[in-house]
Amino acid sequence: MTRPPGKRRPQRRTPLDPARRAAFDVLRAVSEKDSYANLALPAMLRDRGITGRDAAFATELTYGTCRARGLLDAIIAAAAGRPVDRIDPVLLDLLRLGAYQILRTRVDDHAAVSTTVEQAGIEFDTARAGFVNGVLRTIARRDEASWVAELAPPAATDPVGHLAFVHAHPRWVAQAFTDALGARAHELAALLASDDARPEVHLVARPGALTATELADQVGGTVGRYSPYAVYLSEGDPGALAPVRDGRALVQDEGSQLVARAMTLAELDGADGGRWLDLCAGPGGKTALLAALGQPAGARVTAVEPAPRRAELVEQNTRGLSVDVVRVDGRDTGLEPGFDRVLVDAPCTGLGALRRRPEARWRRQPGDVAPLAKLQRELLASAIRLTRPGGVVLYATCSPHLAETTGVVADALRRHPVTALDTRALFEPADDTGENLSVQLWPHRHGTDAMFAAALRVTGPPIG
Repeated sequence: MTRPPGKRRPQRRTPLDPARRAAFDVLRAVSEKDSYANLALPAMLRDRGITGRDAAFATELTYGTCRARGLLDAIIAAAAGRPVDRIDPVLLDLLRLGAYQILRTRVDDHAAVSTTVEQAGIEFDTARAGFVNGVLRTIARRDEASWVAELAPPAATDPVGHLAFVHAHPRWVAQAFTDALGARAHELAALLASDDARPEVHLVARPGALTATELADQVGGTVGRYSPYAVYLSEGDPGALAPVRDGRALVQDEGSQLVARAMTLAELDGADGGRWLDLCAGPGGKTALLAALGQPAGARVTAVEPAPRRAELVEQNTRGLSVDVVRVDGRDTGLEPGFDRVLVDAPCTGLGALRRRPEARWRRQPGDVAPLAKLQRELLASAIRLTRPGGVVLYATCSPHLAETTGVVADALRRHPVTALDTRALFEPADDTGENLSVQLWPHRHGTDAMFAAALRVTGPPIG
């Protein structure tokens, strides 16, 4: 069949290979639906049967692009000659994917450019494929260090802003880390770099079911440094492990294990009657550890979780243990006061777990802090009201932001009948925050999430 004169055969374009396609689809889900990359990607890889080297490549592209988004956007904007908010969102995610390959992987520049341009042509048209081609070729003319030297704030006048740009963090997050580090502010670069390191999977061996040594032998892991129940897993899918499937072990950061353990170790004034409370229980990892630790002494844990799905997870993770799940708001539980021990692992910005949540550093905003700090103060006040005189409240967050940590504790010490205990005595890796005898863990120092903890003893009945 002869084509009519002047009519050209439509250009056939090659779509992204499965690994790049999975990465691109997760980036779109993160941008469009506020999905969590660390949840969306594993499910997508399973559904599409992507394994081995392709799965590893998809993982690197997805998590790396999510982590470096702010840095990539600055470079894309410079190369495109326009702000990124003037670029179509789908096109922008493609550019991020291509730029990441050029700047931070060993992928050949030509392959990174051509595969991205081809997909842009499929998603849009030849004109916008040409735009992508021009932007990525401009980016590829220089390495990352050269772009950083041009675009980063000067180290001499804005050292925090410079390090934030170099390590692809929002400046406000880097400043929050600097404030929390205090006298160790010189460790900021190491802390920011730790957020980009691939974190080990931490497992917790359920006390009474198996030991950490037994778990390590069964899964090919390494016994943890600090928690007596921790095992480090360097590779593999933890969900496929028999001890995890049958409930004898859970995935849980070692810092979280130490927080739960600290609540059980704090000295009470008077006998422990075995009434324990986990006021912010979902998804139930700490609750399960608390219940297992309290089992020999006959303790029973009341687990408060208002969100239905998270409450279901608490029930699943604590099956067979002495736990009562109550689906109410922790600020107004309706529970009878008189608990001996209360854990408040409060909702927070999650700035201490950025290495495990690739997109979180760009999703969180400074305006999130104040409402969360208000919620944290209210939850801690509720916990104090529910604790008997002589009992202990352990307040914890997975954020080092001072407004969420020492600020909340200082407010409780001013307003409520509590005294600060030496929380350092309840932890082995005890970095003193310098205030209220509390503890701050750090990923670059301890290999854990940046958990904060402060133990308070209730000294009298509630005020008001």
